[in-house]
Amino acid sequence: MYTYVDVSAAVHGRAGLGRYAESLVRAQAKEDPERLALFYNRSRDAPELIGLDRLPHRSLPLGYKPWRITVGVGQLAGIGFDRLLPDAELYHATEHLLMPLRQTPTVLTVHDLIFKLFPQHHKRLNYWFLNAAMPLFVRRADAVITISESSKRDLVHHYGTPEEKITVVYEAAASHFEPATVPTVGLVRREYELPARFLLTVGTIEPRKNLSRLLEALARLRKDDAGLHLVLVGAAGWLYDDFFRQIEMLGLEDVVHFPGYVLDADLPAIYSAATVLVMASVYEGFGLPVLEAMACGTPVVSSGASSLPEVGGEAAQYFTPASVDDMTEALRRVLGDEGLRVEMRAAGLRQAAKFSWKRAARETMAVYEQVL
Repeated sequence: MYTYVDVSAAVHGRAGLGRYAESLVRAQAKEDPERLALFYNRSRDAPELIGLDRLPHRSLPLGYKPWRITVGVGQLAGIGFDRLLPDAELYHATEHLLMPLRQTPTVLTVHDLIFKLFPQHHKRLNYWFLNAAMPLFVRRADAVITISESSKRDLVHHYGTPEEKITVVYEAAASHFEPATVPTVGLVRREYELPARFLLTVGTIEPRKNLSRLLEALARLRKDDAGLHLVLVGAAGWLYDDFFRQIEMLGLEDVVHFPGYVLDADLPAIYSAATVLVMASVYEGFGLPVLEAMACGTPVVSSGASSLPEVGGEAAQYFTPASVDDMTEALRRVLGDEGLRVEMRAAGLRQAAKFSWKRAARETMAVYEQVL
């Protein structure tokens, strides 16, 4: 009998959810490989997860959207999908999609309730699906894992989920996130044509990332600091037209840089090259780029909303995300004080070291044991 972990988000390359699933199972595979198995749905051209192909696995030849619809209908109709996992002792859904199982205990990771708190920031169909399905998923799971105390509070407040049903298990930066050497930074700087001094933000371009206010702050900062640029690492997500129009309106076309697809192996050097990592979001379930930047020795200036102060601790400088004035002043304070940046680098390295995927794997498997 196996504990099946759903890694569909990783197979489909779904940004933060995929990184969570893959990082977790890689750490679990080192802790208890004999009991671990993988489940995923895949389209024909989906890649293999390198290094995890030796684990037992079961998969379905369905794409991302067809599988979501199938699961939703199954949950609403009360149909059990247990025959898909006949040798399962437990099933862990690592994204917001709980397969309906009637004979097998289930654990569900809830990353955030962004669709509930900021419906205007979601695609309409995705909002309708999650708003209808998530309360059902949370209620039917035997245990729920959240990735921050902030997300736990949201579950208790909005769904009335009993606190004792929820366990907080923090994410972590992957082990390859560490300060890059000067030659490596130089190579990556040339490869991606990075400016000499730049603010860095990492994540999908979407409204909750608050990038429009960040553009306003950048325009203000450049009045006294003309050499300051902004580099955005991440794909265009949704509802981003206003953001690109604002770049033109503010005359920042030559100042905001989009390196395009970035190899995961190159990310630590990009973090290391940055003057400051900015996390401007109005809401994050966790905020992994904060830890990744800190692990690379990069000072972090962050929104003080939702989970972000949990992640950054005392190592980051914070601002109110709705205030361009506050954001601008926080950035100006850090950019103008080299001594402060040195202190923040050291504090950030200490803060990032408090989190690890080994710890996350062990705490997650402890939830499995409680359920079993």
